[in-house]
Amino acid sequence: MITFEMNDRKKIGLGLTTCGVVFSTLGIMFFFDKGLIAMGNILFFSGLTLTIGVTSTLRFLIKPRNLKGSTSFGVGFFLVIIGWPILGMILEAYGFVVLFRGFWPTLSVFLPQVPVLGWLIRLPYIKSFFDQNSSKRVPV
Repeated sequence: MITFEMNDRKKIGLGLTTCGVVFSTLGIMFFFDKGLIAMGNILFFSGLTLTIGVTSTLRFLIKPRNLKGSTSFGVGFFLVIIGWPILGMILEAYGFVVLFRGFWPTLSVFLPQVPVLGWLIRLPYIKSFFDQNSSKRVPV
């Protein structure tokens, strides 16, 4: 059995990451409010850094296969900060998908086990999409 140690730094990191997602979602809901989106970006990035560590974050971002996603996410982050939230969020979304595409097979196995979300994922059209990726699970 794999154990996952949850120290205070990781708890704070997960809290900051969650707050970052909430702020970004609110920023999008409020017609791309640049202040909320910028705050969400800062909280998300700092939470990710606290959760996995500074060196692991840097190693992840500068891997050659992640360079395109990191660049896109960084340019999008900069555009949101200077006041162009729509274009910035489009670039950030692309960068996010490119950066985390390797985690999708693992998520496709884990998400159906979540209580409420699992029920939605078991719907016929969504289930067929998840079944395509569940056999390609990568170890994390």
